[in-house]
Amino acid sequence: MSAGMKKSPSNGSEKILSCEEQQAKINEVKKLIGTLPDKLSIYCSDASISRYLRARSWNVKKATKMLKDTLKWRSEYKPEEIPWKEVAREAETGKIYRSNYFDKQGRPVLVMRPRCQNSKSTKGQIKYLVYCMENAVLNLPPGQEQMVWMIDFEGFNMSHISVKVTRETAHVLQNRYPERLGLAILYNPPKFFEPFFSMVKPFLEPKTYNKVRFVYSDDVNTKKIMEDLFDMNKLEAVFGGNDTSGFDINKYAERMKEDDKKMPTMWTRGNPSLAASEPAITGAALSLDSLKLEPDSDASDNEKTDGSSSQGIEPEVASDHDEPVAASTGNATQGVH
Repeated sequence: MSAGMKKSPSNGSEKILSCEEQQAKINEVKKLIGTLPDKLSIYCSDASISRYLRARSWNVKKATKMLKDTLKWRSEYKPEEIPWKEVAREAETGKIYRSNYFDKQGRPVLVMRPRCQNSKSTKGQIKYLVYCMENAVLNLPPGQEQMVWMIDFEGFNMSHISVKVTRETAHVLQNRYPERLGLAILYNPPKFFEPFFSMVKPFLEPKTYNKVRFVYSDDVNTKKIMEDLFDMNKLEAVFGGNDTSGFDINKYAERMKEDDKKMPTMWTRGNPSLAASEPAITGAALSLDSLKLEPDSDASDNEKTDGSSSQGIEPEVASDHDEPVAASTGNATQGVH
């Protein structure tokens, strides 16, 4: 996002916010959040708060509620501490993986292959999804906040559809990783998928839905779409590119283990991409109670869904403030913010 003007809907028209107005809203959220334990304070950088504000159309009250919920979730779930060894079983079929190339905007690419689902554990599937999101954020290049989701529908059938997993996937992506999704490409979805997509559409926020693109290999416009987005020599053959190397779990595991070693550096004050502007806070005496999570009837849409828990998982997907729309870890169709 540029540091210039931002648009957000207001009474049916678009309201323009200057850089100064945006910063004022960021400062307002900081004041409402208050002091936090060190890791959470680092998480609440201006850039991070801005994503929550954009996700809630610069509504300070709703953005603060959304951010507080996420801080409580991060405190309990500890997503940045999930090691590769805890999700390796879920990952071995390549149902979700971070590709070794970026799009032309420098956005990392997460590939999802619903046919490769290898688990019936919703908890395990969502944990792996969270691991993948944390890993993708770790690998964002300087100045880039978003990623691309590519859903490969080859071999997809009705058995890969799970409304529950899709809903929870959407919740995680939209509410825990707002504004991380740049684009979600649904590649060769079968005809029978369309009714299912219509059914899960209510789980998606308009910003997310508008980032979804249906792409078909037999469509004359598809090649141009992919060429505009990617270096075709790096793009995988299954998406119309020239790379035929395929997914190798052994090589991927080594990449992830190396990334696990880098993760702690992301949560230090010296990290320019996450460091908060406030001075370090010791936080030893602080607890989740400091987040003061009180009910807010004006909170926001899509925040709680059936079967969600504060420490476990809640849904999310592709949107101007989230991610894709397809099978979370091989089920249905989820979406990336």
